[in-house]
Amino acid sequence: MGKKKNIIREYGISIIAAIIIAVTFRTYVFARADVEGKSMYSTLNDKDVLFVEKISLLTHSFKHGQIVIFDSGSLNKDIYVKRVIAVAGDEIEIKDGKVYLNGTELKESYLDKNTVTNPGPFLTQSGKYKVPEGYVFVLGDNRGNSVDSRMLGPISTKALKGHVVVRVYPFNTFKLF
Repeated sequence: MGKKKNIIREYGISIIAAIIIAVTFRTYVFARADVEGKSMYSTLNDKDVLFVEKISLLTHSFKHGQIVIFDSGSLNKDIYVKRVIAVAGDEIEIKDGKVYLNGTELKESYLDKNTVTNPGPFLTQSGKYKVPEGYVFVLGDNRGNSVDSRMLGPISTKALKGHVVVRVYPFNTFKLF
């Protein structure tokens, strides 16, 4: 009977260790995110399955052009997926349907041809805007159908939940970012 107890104890310890490792990994390293909506079309589509890395949350190393997920701050606790356009210290301006970063027109090859970017209520009030320390400025790739920093203002890096590294589903659209 003692041998069975040892086997059961070993299995129990292994299962508990596996659960702790999995939860730690999901919390601090890598997680799944599902796209809902068309705000990032045509880069991402409704129902795409993504994986995000979370190490950048610890290092605060967010870069221009990265796709991030963040807590929207809404009552529903919605998680949004958008592209980082500007980081702390950058000056952003939207005029004549184009985005300007630090005075230079931003080349956005990820946008569909003929995309027009309108400023929205936040930038209409502010004109040029300098992103404060601890924040990023994000836009959806589907500019006509995106709630982003043009409406919400800058996003605190504390609200960020990770940076998208891969789309895994649908399988025929697998892509590394």
